[in-house]
Amino acid sequence: MLRNDQLEQWDREAFFHPSTHLAQHARGESPARVIRTASGSHIEDRDGTKFLDAFAGLYCVNVGYGREEIADAIAAQARELAYYHSYVGHGTEASITLAKMILDRAPKGMSKVYFGLGGSDANETNVKLVWYYNNILGRPEKKKIISRWRGYHGSGLVTGSLTGLELFHKKFDLPVEQVIHTEAPYYFRRDDLDQTEEEFVAHCVNELEALIEREGADTIGAFIGEPVLGTGGIVPPPEGYWAAIQSVLKKHDILLIVDEVVTGFGRLGTMMGSDHYGIAPDIITIAKGLTSAYAPLSGSIVGDKVWKVLEQGTDDNGPIGHGWTYSAHPIGAAAGVANLRLIDELNLVANAGEVGTYLNTEMQRALGDHAHVGDVRGEGMLAAVEFVKDKGDRVFFDPAQKIGPQIAAKLLEQDQVIARAMPQGDILGFAPPFCLTKDEADRVVAATVRAVEAVLG
Repeated sequence: MLRNDQLEQWDREAFFHPSTHLAQHARGESPARVIRTASGSHIEDRDGTKFLDAFAGLYCVNVGYGREEIADAIAAQARELAYYHSYVGHGTEASITLAKMILDRAPKGMSKVYFGLGGSDANETNVKLVWYYNNILGRPEKKKIISRWRGYHGSGLVTGSLTGLELFHKKFDLPVEQVIHTEAPYYFRRDDLDQTEEEFVAHCVNELEALIEREGADTIGAFIGEPVLGTGGIVPPPEGYWAAIQSVLKKHDILLIVDEVVTGFGRLGTMMGSDHYGIAPDIITIAKGLTSAYAPLSGSIVGDKVWKVLEQGTDDNGPIGHGWTYSAHPIGAAAGVANLRLIDELNLVANAGEVGTYLNTEMQRALGDHAHVGDVRGEGMLAAVEFVKDKGDRVFFDPAQKIGPQIAAKLLEQDQVIARAMPQGDILGFAPPFCLTKDEADRVVAATVRAVEAVLG
């Protein structure tokens, strides 16, 4: 199609894209797609090609695209008050209302909400709060943070360290020394194929206990984990995992940060992932689903236990020395209020559970017996298919073959369905908007089958 603008040229000349092969993009060797509009579960590019977005952007457009209610709330807030800071006790109607709405939806025992812009800065805040907390309690050595291999918690300095994926460490001098990693609850990838799920959970617990013993419990401030591993492969934990992990943390007086950036506000068919798995957090990280990505906003939900110590710290030392210029930005907060109201009004949490279960069931039925499908897994509106060279002996493909990316590309090319090739494995991930219908789920499954057949036979 002929164009009278230079957008694609400017894109390659001026735009630094995240998570992109920079040289290939600049040289024009990889596709550039300019998205123009979107509605429901679909996006459309400037060529008029319409795609079913089975990954909701980046697990974030939970209510679906084109919701006028949120757009109107953003516009109204921008006209009335586009910005004011939240330092030294300042607030806006939107930020105060949203904080109350979040606490109404959070697990019991949570006290206050600190607002940021994205999941990365929220987890930076959380680590700082853990360090502050232990300094106030007179435990200056209790600062290390345990994360898990394959966990995803952001891409900053500390948060990129927390993320347990090689791509986010390589050539960035990460992880920093205060961050240590333990076993991922990834049953399919267990070393001992003879282990039952129960035995594997015991193995994960033993690995955690051994790490704490080596490092010293008096040096460890917190453990961070996603209820379901997200970017590390969309991996629900084995049964009993979270109860067992929490028991270890409680024994050693280690705080628990639950990263609900992906699972928060309905993706598992419950309001929070912590509810789904019976997790009792000390701090919760929220972002994506808070506004369904209609505006940038994140949050750290601080539990009663931590909050009391933070109050003590300011009594002893004066105002807390932490804040962002855009903390509790009124436009983001207005989007959050409208988004959470819409989730309730449209009963989207229940739909995520119902249609998500249907999607996972149908994906298992369609691909579970395929010779090169090693695992079909998911929870709520999250699903993944993992591919193997040899199913019987669980032999993986050579990473250089890029089987996962090939299948994702074929899915897009043949049927205009967007899924995500996950890192460190040949894994195809799905995280559709909560408004996905069963007919759309059928389309996703059928298209995935065709893509798998085209690449693997």
